[in-house]
Amino acid sequence: MINTYEDALNFIHGRSKFKKVPTLKRMRRFLQELGNPQEGQHYIHVTGTNGKGSVVALLRSMLLESGLTVGSFTSPFITRFNERIEYNAQQIPDADLVRLTQRLEPVVAKLDAELENGGPTEFEIDTALMFCYMEEKQPDVVLLEVGIGGLYDSTNVIAPDVSVITTVGWDHMKYLGNTLAAIASQKAGIIKPEVPVVIGKLPESARQVVGDTAHAKQSQLYELGRDYQGIKLNGHGLYAKLLYDGLDIHHGTFQLGLAGDYQVDNAAIALTAAQLFLKQHQLPLDQSALRKGLAASRWPGRMEVVSSEPLVLLDGAHNLPGMQALVKSIKDDLADRDVYILVAILADKQYDLMLGELASLGNVHLTVTNFAGPGPKRPSADLGTVAAQIPSRYPIQVAENWQTGFTQLARQLGSDDALIVTGSLYFISDVRHFFED
Repeated sequence: MINTYEDALNFIHGRSKFKKVPTLKRMRRFLQELGNPQEGQHYIHVTGTNGKGSVVALLRSMLLESGLTVGSFTSPFITRFNERIEYNAQQIPDADLVRLTQRLEPVVAKLDAELENGGPTEFEIDTALMFCYMEEKQPDVVLLEVGIGGLYDSTNVIAPDVSVITTVGWDHMKYLGNTLAAIASQKAGIIKPEVPVVIGKLPESARQVVGDTAHAKQSQLYELGRDYQGIKLNGHGLYAKLLYDGLDIHHGTFQLGLAGDYQVDNAAIALTAAQLFLKQHQLPLDQSALRKGLAASRWPGRMEVVSSEPLVLLDGAHNLPGMQALVKSIKDDLADRDVYILVAILADKQYDLMLGELASLGNVHLTVTNFAGPGPKRPSADLGTVAAQIPSRYPIQVAENWQTGFTQLARQLGSDDALIVTGSLYFISDVRHFFED
């Protein structure tokens, strides 16, 4: 029985995470049993190895400032499950979450009994909850972030107005493939016939796959660096100032509310997708609303400043491309400071390469640690063993738990230094609770 918020979460989290064979058949059947709540909405569908959450946050802020009502679906959550499903930047209320989970439970039980491989997975339930909530709210647009990949992701049951592929890099190879082209073909699975596709800077092999897919489906491709441009104007500012050119905006300057150099590309992608959506619906393009939206954007756990003096940042650089982006931000924006870093990474990531990236910086003092991890099958990596083999300017410290590590680093910090907590988003979530208490 589902009576309380805790009951609802236990029911959702108690489901299996993955099935052996990827398919959308189960998700389609699930939605059919629910009366196809996903139909009749306008969607912007966003995938990518990194940057998709930031692009959703930037789009949400800009479209809200443009006077639209906006639904959004993101993952994972940083502090509370409800963050995943939002309407007008407000989390789904607990009471609605409970009520909708009660509606889903008998359907899930029915499919468990009828389907050979069992009923919906945890993420399929999350997605169905969101579709049911959006059906009730009827926003002008729903911003839909893909969970993993694209082709077989449970969000890929919709007809979007705009598709977005932010980046393609090494992550989730167990599910998506061992080459960038294979990973790209999974992400290109969200491209629909004659629906415009906005892409960021992709490696050539990935770009080829995405380009071929778009061409085959007669989908207009808008590529960063070719069809639209985004350049950082303030060389060493933590919060970038963007010069954007593309579609109907010429030499537009925008101040970003999200820190980190990698947000320049994300903001350019979001500006392009927002313009395409507004144009399709014959809505006015108000540059000042877009400017206000970009400046006001917030996205927890992504170069998030939790203290400005001394500077303390939380950044969920949870895979190799994410860590490379963080390293670039440190080089560009924090080169004149001593940077203390506390890092913990899941064991199923390329943690040795990720650690090597951080250790290569001459101004970085590195402390490795561990955390509980999202479950027994996904433990935190033993970074202490790897640390001994990685060359670094300052000896790499090992903290037996992150609380001790954080306290030790905080004590060493001078007012001009910076402290960055990075690695797994689950780790960032743990640390962020510490700042909220």
